[in-house]
Amino acid sequence: MPVTVPEMLKMSQAQLDDLFTQSPVGEIPSGEAKGTAIVGPGTTYTQDIANFINHFAWQGKVFDPTKGVLRNKILPFGLNAIIAKVYKGSSWMDKKECIVLDYSKTSLLAHWIRDEIREVSPGIYLGLVYWGKKKLIHFALQFPASG
Repeated sequence: MPVTVPEMLKMSQAQLDDLFTQSPVGEIPSGEAKGTAIVGPGTTYTQDIANFINHFAWQGKVFDPTKGVLRNKILPFGLNAIIAKVYKGSSWMDKKECIVLDYSKTSLLAHWIRDEIREVSPGIYLGLVYWGKKKLIHFALQFPASG
């Protein structure tokens, strides 16, 4: 059964972790995805926090799989900044394959950040954000429906 971003916003931390570990890696995505930060999973504040972050700080990511990079869309006007290398690798969560978004060699601002994503539904990815080796938050990426 496909999982939607609104459904992920209602899940607990444990449910999100289970969804991530049970999902296939998927293909490295291409193009622009709307991002949703999932902070305080399973609480009544999750949607409000996501809306605030989406409006003022982070709107999503733009992937270029041929170059193996992405740019984050940040600030209220959607500046394309904070570049990451994109490749498939082993997840720090469960050692299974995932898509790694690696900022260690591409960003002075975010060099200690690593994201991991897996495709949970067609065009929808669930991600984990690590600071160093510490898991911080989840996020969702939603790509426009193709076709």
